[in-house]
Amino acid sequence: GAGKMKTFIIAEAGVNHNGDIDTALKLVDMAEKAGADAIKFQTFKSERLVTRSTPKAKYQKANIGSGESQLEMLKRLELTNDNFKRLFYYCRKKNIIFMSTPFDEKSADMLDRLGMNIFKIPSGEITNKPLIQHIAAKNKPVILSTGMSYLNEVEKAVRWIYDIWNKSGFNQQLTLLHCVSNYPAHAKDVNLCAMNTLKVSFGLPVGYSDHTLGIEIPIAAAAMGAKVIEKHFTLDRNMKGPDHKASLEPDELKAMVKAIRNVEKAMGDGIKRPAESEEETRIIARRSLVTKRDIKKGDVIRSDDIIIKRPGSGILPEFKDIIKGMRARKSIIADSVIKWGDLKDA
Repeated sequence: GAGKMKTFIIAEAGVNHNGDIDTALKLVDMAEKAGADAIKFQTFKSERLVTRSTPKAKYQKANIGSGESQLEMLKRLELTNDNFKRLFYYCRKKNIIFMSTPFDEKSADMLDRLGMNIFKIPSGEITNKPLIQHIAAKNKPVILSTGMSYLNEVEKAVRWIYDIWNKSGFNQQLTLLHCVSNYPAHAKDVNLCAMNTLKVSFGLPVGYSDHTLGIEIPIAAAAMGAKVIEKHFTLDRNMKGPDHKASLEPDELKAMVKAIRNVEKAMGDGIKRPAESEEETRIIARRSLVTKRDIKKGDVIRSDDIIIKRPGSGILPEFKDIIKGMRARKSIIADSVIKWGDLKDA
């Protein structure tokens, strides 16, 4: 079957708090209300992440203009360690899992000390062996995004993680997320089938991190067996900042979660058999062999004495040729369902 573990839905707040802790806390409320399993932020120190001269990505320029460098932009979107502590305990109170993606070793250490239990490695860091191995050494479950990657690059990163885990005898799970790192990503670029390629190639649980507009593609990923779905959301798409445009608003996030939960229920165990609720319909909707005229006791049944009608409570239509030539054990009135007990061999 599709496995009983329910789809783990991560509401990705990212930097959509715009550097403001109150907005971040509101995002926690919204993710919890929508029914997400986890909310995820991003932990970075801008000067450890980009050089002063790093340009902004095209989508960043489109969404917030090109007046400042990527460094200046990110500086405004940073939260402090104290902010993260507050968020961590607030999530615990709200009963939603706190996650944040560390972009450097010190940030990973801070999140580990805080008690964060699942580490997320973002697509952009898949070639960053030191950071990947530093995170793997925490001996906690890891979710690895694979946007922009070839299969052999994913394989390298997986090997780096298991090199560490095999040494420590830690066997937690690694989950791979298929992802297309464009904001927004277009349906024609998504290549959802690549998610199953990851599953088959590595024998690991897989999921999908989504940057498309709308909710149908993550729902489709869930139907294809994604164990993890990650989706950006914001309080309001019209806020200023790089990621709001490609994010869901709270009511859309709620609709996505609800749809995924429905799809998950609908997957079932894959055994082709009638549902319990179909049993009654089965008898009514199927047909039986029925008498076309009054049959007297001792009559031989001819082909044109038989008509095939509902309900399906009598002899199955497939036996029409078998009962031809048999005799009526008793008289049967017209338009009655024929039973085996009504007949005997000629």
